Amino acid sequence: MSSLSASSPPDDTFKILVATDIHLGYAENDPVRGEDSFNTFEEILELAKANDVDFILLGGDLFHDNKPSTLCMFKCMALLRKYCMGERPISVEFMSDPNVNFQHCYERLVNYEDPNLNISIPVFSIHGNHDDPTGSIQISSLDILSVSGLVNYFGKWTDLTDVKVSPMLLRKGASKLAIYGLSHIKDERLARLFRSNSVQFFQPSESTNEWFNIFVCHQNRVDRGIAKYVQETALPEIMDLVIWGHEHECKLLDETWNPIKEFHVIQPGSSVATSLCEGEARKKHVALLRVHDKKFKIDHLPLKTVRPFIFETIKLSECNIRDVDPNPADNVQRYLTERVDYSIVNASDQITGHPKQPTLPLIRIRVEYVDELQCFNTIRFGQQFQSKVANPTDMIKLFREKPKERKAREGLDIEGKENMEEFLENEEVEDLWEIKMNAIIAKYFNEVNTAKQMQVLSIRGISEAAARYIDKGDRDAIERIFQHQRNKIQKYLLDENIPLENLDEAIAKYREDRKQNPVIEAEENKKVFSDDFGVGGASTSNNGGDALQMHISDDSDDGFNTTAPPATTTSQRGRGSRGGRGRAAAAPKAPSTRGRGSRGGRARGTASASSTVTLTTTVQKTQSQRPTRASTSTSNQNSKLNRLRYDDSDSD
Repeated sequence: MSSLSASSPPDDTFKILVATDIHLGYAENDPVRGEDSFNTFEEILELAKANDVDFILLGGDLFHDNKPSTLCMFKCMALLRKYCMGERPISVEFMSDPNVNFQHCYERLVNYEDPNLNISIPVFSIHGNHDDPTGSIQISSLDILSVSGLVNYFGKWTDLTDVKVSPMLLRKGASKLAIYGLSHIKDERLARLFRSNSVQFFQPSESTNEWFNIFVCHQNRVDRGIAKYVQETALPEIMDLVIWGHEHECKLLDETWNPIKEFHVIQPGSSVATSLCEGEARKKHVALLRVHDKKFKIDHLPLKTVRPFIFETIKLSECNIRDVDPNPADNVQRYLTERVDYSIVNASDQITGHPKQPTLPLIRIRVEYVDELQCFNTIRFGQQFQSKVANPTDMIKLFREKPKERKAREGLDIEGKENMEEFLENEEVEDLWEIKMNAIIAKYFNEVNTAKQMQVLSIRGISEAAARYIDKGDRDAIERIFQHQRNKIQKYLLDENIPLENLDEAIAKYREDRKQNPVIEAEENKKVFSDDFGVGGASTSNNGGDALQMHISDDSDDGFNTTAPPATTTSQRGRGSRGGRGRAAAAPKAPSTRGRGSRGGRARGTASASSTVTLTTTVQKTQSQRPTRASTSTSNQNSKLNRLRYDDSDSD
């Protein structure tokens, strides 16, 4: 693929600003760092406006929490209104069926075709693992932005047994763009779906080679263990460019070419440092993507509002530390004080002069010690830099230096760690605490002696509840899973009429049976963690009339079934006055040319219906019927227990 030349005609060239992992609301309660994510998001919007882009493309994690605070949502919407609404004309035609691309949305149309809105810069976004849907009907923060008309939310999928990805088809002059979006799905599950050929990508059935294909995803890219990441080779070869979200290290300057699938991959990284690791310390950029015909060019736009960040690793065994005091820890602290002062001076080189860039730097020094006598209180040590750095309490991290050189390894392999201490030292993974907590709980209860193991509560349920508390701030998660599992065992014992002298044996049998059915427990946990648990269970609501059609979904690894509209469904929308809209559901959608009329409305000229774009699949699902796990009874005593088992049509 050849690079785009500077002489490409602007009327036929897409200009797209690409960003991922903005994490609005990160550390918003921190008086020092609370505005960092909002300042950088505003800079990104300013760059979009200054470069006169056709639209903004976001790769997930716009918000840091899936339930952002009211203030966080207010600031986000205010910025989007300020920079993305106005009278500027839009020259990009939306050519695919919005009923397919926005099937999960309240208003199924692209926002700049809404007669009630004046959009100057459209924003298209998938969701990530931080701003994923929650609750029984799976509403996310992006759904709120979508219903307000500020963001075009695409790539949300609810049937996690058979994923069908239909592209958004856009045209600007002679250039045609197909954008495939797949919001975050648990990596283990998505890897399994790819292995079973249960992911289908549709593409235009006519003139396929005329479309420039972009795939936007939000998954692990680095190998973090078996089936815990998505391999690039699993993606279809029809792609020309893959935009990879979720990984926070900015690798725009290291654009990669996949020789097997023959597509390019870019990784914009995050715009704010959410973990103090080496990858986050790299200079942060967003991408300005230009596409003309089948050629493209990427310009790297450095972000000037990012807080300065210095990362350093120090091995005390390699340092010349003066033994001034008899206490080794005091000597180490004296040496590290000099190193911190030096890092603060170096951080001043990252000051750009932007009026909204914070000047207090982030400093992270990873100290590897040899002797326990070299350890000290890192929080007390940081107090002397209270007014000099932004993170005095977690500026220093102490780790024991290994006697042998650790084997070079990329990513996280829990089973390969020699001990728990080494596992806990890995800081290179975003959201590592969720992984750590599950691993810590499982490791502890699997290795302790039998007398200390849990009898009623399950390891899986407790670890999921702890992870939800840490990652999503769900303070009631542990109590809810405790109540649920206690009630289940009580019901089982009462229904089976177990004598008191046989309680221990019955509980042990119930626990072993539960271990053999992890899919069933995952289904139960998903109901426990849904917002309406205990109030009648999950149900499909239709509070907004026919326009609001929401599907029950699941954020666990073992899902459910909903039916998505077929990829060939088409519709036509006619532009009326600002107060109304005409629709013809049966007629195919035709491309159109949009012109700006008065502020009260917009005029559109409709092209012929012969240019309707239809889609065809490129990855066929394997037509095989998986066997259903049957529940069998071994005795009358446990027949009722086996009723708890229900069909598992999605297990490996």
